Amino acid sequence: MDKNVKELVELVEKVLLPQLTVRSESEYDPVAVKDIPENWKLIGKGNYAAVLMHTSYEDFVVKVYGRAVDGVNKEAKVYERLGLHPAYSQLFYKGNKYLILKKLTGVTLYDAVHHGIYIPESVIKDINAALDYARKQGLNPFDVHGKNVMMKGSHGYVVDVSDFYKKGVDKKWTDLVKAYYKIYVPVIGKYNIRIPYFLLNIIRHSYRLYRKVKRKFS
Repeated sequence: MDKNVKELVELVEKVLLPQLTVRSESEYDPVAVKDIPENWKLIGKGNYAAVLMHTSYEDFVVKVYGRAVDGVNKEAKVYERLGLHPAYSQLFYKGNKYLILKKLTGVTLYDAVHHGIYIPESVIKDINAALDYARKQGLNPFDVHGKNVMMKGSHGYVVDVSDFYKKGVDKKWTDLVKAYYKIYVPVIGKYNIRIPYFLLNIIRHSYRLYRKVKRKFS
């Protein structure tokens, strides 16, 4: 094990986990995170887990599960299948309820739309290529949306693969790509329109309701 990873594992086990609280209040909303120890920063959170970084180990992130803890093993297996790929993170260590991963830098597409940062087409193409690669490894890209894909410059990355083991068809990404070409490119991106978070959240919840109703009557 790499020396830095070994030291970070010790910090996670002895400092982070004994103090940190990661609680899921709703399966449809991000986890609540409290009691973050000194020298640790919260850099992201999803419906299952929180992602933190220690200020002395900025090349790594620690993903701590707050619910569905068995997902740690499943996500680790996804990373094993993906291997090394420029559009994905890399797994360095698996604990009982956490993973240590390579840190990916950039801005999520969700935040880019909010801040008015232009999303070039190359980002969409990179992510499409990354998802095709995952399928060739026997995985099923699932729950891919604007909050868990990222861009840095003209390159796109996938930052959350925790649901790639699931069965079925998920259309979040394909619907987002359609919206990119039909709405973002000709309107939002062209005129540099910044979308406030409250409106993005309304769109997100409305889309979820639309998909739920459509499944019910299809």
